[in-house]
Amino acid sequence: MASNNSTFSVIGSDVTIKGDVTASTELHVDGAIEGDISCSSLVQGEGSRIEGAIKAESARLAGTLTGSIAARELVILKSAEIHGDVQYDALTIEQGAQVEGRFAPQGAQAAAAPQKNSEAAKSSNEDEPKLIISN
Repeated sequence: MASNNSTFSVIGSDVTIKGDVTASTELHVDGAIEGDISCSSLVQGEGSRIEGAIKAESARLAGTLTGSIAARELVILKSAEIHGDVQYDALTIEQGAQVEGRFAPQGAQAAAAPQKNSEAAKSSNEDEPKLIISN
């Protein structure tokens, strides 16, 4: 679907891609991707599934992600389910979103002490969703 005049690319709900995806413009994912994604802007639909690392200037996640994400502007919608670490410059999370991983501003290194505390908290009640943010 890519062309020089294209302003965005769409991966439909009936499409599964196994391999890395690179886009120079906006990428809208409704299907499944098993691989890393690099793009300027990512919009993930509710029913979509991504297994791999994401690197984008901006990202709006509504589906399932298993892997890390690094984005300047990140919006996590309430239907999102993320299993992996999150790096951001600006972050918005809707109430009800599920994130299992660490949050850190881009360029920051996570401290060892908060990791240990988050592991202890996680093991105390694993069925309960948690949001842990450390600077």
